[in-house]
Amino acid sequence: MNRTAALHYASIASLIALIILCLAWELWLAPLRPGGSSLVFKVLPLLLPLAGILRGKRYTYQWASMLILLYLTEGVVRAMSDKGLSVALAGVEIALSLIFFSSTIFYARLSRRP
Repeated sequence: MNRTAALHYASIASLIALIILCLAWELWLAPLRPGGSSLVFKVLPLLLPLAGILRGKRYTYQWASMLILLYLTEGVVRAMSDKGLSVALAGVEIALSLIFFSSTIFYARLSRRP
């Protein structure tokens, strides 16, 4: 497997894992309110680049790398301000966001035409 394919699969895996994490976090694991919170809607922006990332569209990789910085920021804020399980979940969100960010940046760079 070449580097571009590895970065493509890392982007897909980290984006899907982040979607699942955000859903589970806000619905079951540690919602702000018992029974789930409206923060579950933070998943919707992550669904926008999913089709383009799955297809390997370079333009989607470029703008999705900027979108993911919002989730990195949220993870850092919640890691510093929340308590209990939310702190660990925020750490996972930070890690997944960093994996997605770095893999999308390098994929966009390596997939450009000469």
